[in-house]
Amino acid sequence: MTTITRVSTAKKRPNITAHVFLVALIIYFLLPLWWLFVASTKDPQGLFTGTGGALWFDKNFNLLANIQELITYKGGIYFRWLGNSALYSLLGGVGATILAVLAGYGFAKFPFKGRDFSFAILLGSVMVPLTALVIPTFMLMSQLHLTNTIWAVILPSLLSPFGVYLMRVYAADAVPDELLDAARVDGSGELRTFLTVALPLMRPAVVTVLLLSVVGTWNNYFLPLAVLSDQNLYPVTVGLGGWQALAASNNGGGTSLYTLIVVGSLISIIPLVIAFLSLQKYWQGGLSLGALK
Repeated sequence: MTTITRVSTAKKRPNITAHVFLVALIIYFLLPLWWLFVASTKDPQGLFTGTGGALWFDKNFNLLANIQELITYKGGIYFRWLGNSALYSLLGGVGATILAVLAGYGFAKFPFKGRDFSFAILLGSVMVPLTALVIPTFMLMSQLHLTNTIWAVILPSLLSPFGVYLMRVYAADAVPDELLDAARVDGSGELRTFLTVALPLMRPAVVTVLLLSVVGTWNNYFLPLAVLSDQNLYPVTVGLGGWQALAASNNGGGTSLYTLIVVGSLISIIPLVIAFLSLQKYWQGGLSLGALK
């Protein structure tokens, strides 16, 4: 009886090392966000010479004033950039997700000649850095007379080789062939079978690809920088990068412009946080659906 009690106590004892490691990871990932928020509350002087230090508030809480200045700076062009990022991310992310879902499902469930070779080429394209494709993409868009238009950013964003790979791997395991065959025997067409049978089972992967595509397009910097020259078409990443270069040259307001850059960076991550939190339930729902199966 004593031995059983000791074993039971040992099983209930928490793993202190694992908990400490997890807490350290949480602090590590949250520290940049905390610094960004604290820096956004400081005035230009406090940002560099404040008494509170880099990770604590200064004596003046200037967040609302900084946001107000950001709204009025150059006619509020920052929020135009923010809207451009939302447009590019929405159209590019949703479009890339649709194409990835259709292509991944086709690779997984429809045998056709050259399927393995085509998928091998797709995997090879995953290994190519996106920055290496910026110049060829610019040349292609220039030949199509699409440079300095929104389509120069949206059309390349529709291609997501990793999304296709993820959907193919997930659909191959999550969607049983027997379930599809049963739907076909009942007289369901391929499109209806995909929409009513396969797509609900692929929901967690669909949400994952959607988030990856939206975040990737939102954070894209080099492609818009290469294909856009009109400031009114800039996404927020390129716009803030231009402000940073202007502040570094001491021709655009110096330290005061750095304050706007920090506040603008803080605001730019809010839509991504909202997207992750709002789509989290679909992950949980998909996992529960898979467990019930």
